[in-house]
Amino acid sequence: MRHWKLVVVVVSAQDVKVLLDALNHQGFAATLIQSQGGFLREGNATVFIGVEDARLAELRSLLWKTCRTRTTVPMQAPRELGLEEEPSDYLAEIEIGGAVVFVLPVERYLRL
Repeated sequence: MRHWKLVVVVVSAQDVKVLLDALNHQGFAATLIQSQGGFLREGNATVFIGVEDARLAELRSLLWKTCRTRTTVPMQAPRELGLEEEPSDYLAEIEIGGAVVFVLPVERYLRL
């Protein structure tokens, strides 16, 4: 009997094409849902991947290679923080990209 996991990956919209291409190249099936993050209102994508336990380490390695973090400097201070001064007074490098990964056990898998 084969055991499955559902891997849910929340990734930056900037990284999703590279991720989907890599998944496809390695034979992983994925479902993409567009989403939006709260901080900096950056676009995100949520990718659902069904994977057999035997390929979970391979998938983890692929995610590590394609969803790397990087730094950027936002061009404006967030208005919801009530900052009225010059945005340059508050600009600092922040980390973006990467991925948030959830691995969930699958009790039953049906392919219709």
